[in-house]
Amino acid sequence: MKAVLEIKNYTKVYGGGKKAADNVCLTVEAGDIYGFIGHNGAGKSTTIRAVVGVLDFTEGEIYIDGHSVKDEALECKKITAYIPDNPDLYENLSGIQYLDFIADVFRIDGNKRQEVLKKYADAFEITDSLGDLISSYSHGMKQKLAIISALIHEPKLIVMDEPFVGLDPKAAYTLKQIMHEMCKKGTAIFFSTHVLDVAEKLCNKVAIIKGGKIIDSGSMEELVGKKSLEEVFLEVQDEQ
Repeated sequence: MKAVLEIKNYTKVYGGGKKAADNVCLTVEAGDIYGFIGHNGAGKSTTIRAVVGVLDFTEGEIYIDGHSVKDEALECKKITAYIPDNPDLYENLSGIQYLDFIADVFRIDGNKRQEVLKKYADAFEITDSLGDLISSYSHGMKQKLAIISALIHEPKLIVMDEPFVGLDPKAAYTLKQIMHEMCKKGTAIFFSTHVLDVAEKLCNKVAIIKGGKIIDSGSMEELVGKKSLEEVFLEVQDEQ
């Protein structure tokens, strides 16, 4: 399969010489649901923010569909969707105004726009709330709106930081179904999670990061074998 995301020797050094990410290497191919797991402070969000172009980095290269994140930022953003762990939305807009704004940014035409927005707003059961101001939304509703806005332009790569936090069980199930549906079409998904059971059932590949370093990675089948992902995670954490 074609590599959609390539992280090569990515290193991020903060003030004082602390390495938040240390020589990180991984590849996410078309159709992958790739889980990125580790404790708080392990380097997950630092890596994710570099991938989507909101954090510069010290060493290495990151490519999205063959385009350099450093040198071809706009080309990368055109084909990438990012869902942060705490969506920062324009709260003075209504839900539909925000979605229309995002659709305008990606130049999605009217018919396609209406089709996509209706599909996902109905799926996440927020159609009746799209006329309300985002400031009136709960955290879960904001998360749903952020997810819908990320899907509007049918990205080649979806990057998510703890996407299931704040979602009710039905919305979490809906998101999993959408992830499977998009991957069948060739989209690549790269996401961090603390919920190991979810990663084990959902992902075909996984990487475990600790202290900024990838300490194990591979297909879920190779990594887990007859154990659970939780057991593997605890074992490799203890070994380091």
